[in-house]
Amino acid sequence: MIEDAGTTNEQIIDETQLSKNEREEIIQLGLLSQDGQVQPSPIHPSERPPIPKRDVNATEVLNEAYKYLPRPSSFSRGLCLDIGDYKILLISGTASVDDSGRTVHVGDFRAQCWRTYRNITSLLESEGMTWHDIIRTSCYLRDIERDYNDFNEVRTAFFDWLKLDPLPASTGIQARICREDLLVEIEAIAVCPSNSNSVS
Repeated sequence: MIEDAGTTNEQIIDETQLSKNEREEIIQLGLLSQDGQVQPSPIHPSERPPIPKRDVNATEVLNEAYKYLPRPSSFSRGLCLDIGDYKILLISGTASVDDSGRTVHVGDFRAQCWRTYRNITSLLESEGMTWHDIIRTSCYLRDIERDYNDFNEVRTAFFDWLKLDPLPASTGIQARICREDLLVEIEAIAVCPSNSNSVS
C-alpha cells in the first residue's frame, strides 16, 4: 500500500491493484518515486496565489459525494469563486439523491427531474443565488430518445414558473450516469455580483 508521506499515514493508493502502466503514469505524474515512496504534494507558486474558492453544499437535501458508501466519490457538490466584482458558482453534476446519498424516485424520470431541480435550487440558495443567476446547464439523460420530451416538459414548466428570461444556455446529452438507477443529472454555472444577494 502507498501511504501519504505526511504524518497521517493515510492510504492514497493500493499499490497491489496497479497495473504496470498505471504505476508508470503515477510515477511520471510525480505522486510516486521509482522505489514506491509517495512524494510530497506540489506547492502552488507563491508568486501567483490561487483564486479564492470554497466548496458549496446543501446537506439538508443531498449529502456530500465523499460520504457515499460503500465508495466515496472525490468531488465537491459545487465550488464558489470570487473573481473581482463577481461570484461564480460551478455546480457539479447533480441528480435525484437525498441527504443520505440514496437515489430518490427510482424509475420515475419526471420525479427525478423535479428532485434534481430542488437539489440545485438548494445549492444556489446556499450562496444567496437563484435560477435567475444560472447562465448555463449541461443536462445528461440516460436515455435521451425515451425521456427528452418529458425532460423538456418539466424544464419548461419549471423555467416558466420562475419567469426566466433569457433562458440559460444549455446542452442535452445522452450519457451513462454514475448509477444505473439515476435517469437525469444536471450541471450548472451561475454568476452574480459579489457581496450582494441575487434578486429572484
